[in-house]
Parts: sequence; structure tokens; C-alpha cells
Amino acid sequence: MNQLLVVFTAVFLAELGDKTQIATLLFAASEEHTPFMVFLAASAALVASTGIAVVLGSTAERYLTAVPLNLIAGVGFVAIGIWTIWGHFNGA
Repeated sequence: MNQLLVVFTAVFLAELGDKTQIATLLFAASEEHTPFMVFLAASAALVASTGIAVVLGSTAERYLTAVPLNLIAGVGFVAIGIWTIWGHFNGA
């Protein structure tokens, strides 16, 4: 149960306010789409992308046991942050 809570909390916090959530909000605000259909489609998309991430992560774990995956993930997030800040100051 503790693992479930940790993963849920991490993913929930990571998803708050990201581009996916904003896109879902905009679809739900559109009169072309019913809120229930937006919920179903967005939920299915999140389940599919999460499934792909789980398969890739478990496969990577098998082949990259000597590589510190948490370090790689952390460096990746820092790189994305630097790229975002760089774009802000360069008018992108």
C-alpha cells in the first residue's frame, strides 16, 4: 500500500498544471466536447502513456542495472528546466 501511495502522489503532483492538464481543461471548456467524453479520452490517453512508460522502464531496468536510473532521470529533469528557462529569456 505504501508503494501505491508513493507512486500515486508522485504522478499526481507531476501532472498538476502540466501541458496535458491544460489541454484537457481546454477540451472540456469547448462546446464541441462533452465533459464525460473528455474525461474518458484523457483517462485512456494517460493509461496508455503510463503503460508505455512502465514497459520501457521495466525493460530498461533489466538492461541498465549498472546505470543509476534515478540520476539519469534527475539530470533529464534539470536539463528540461534549464531549456525552459533558456527559452524564457531568449523570447522563445
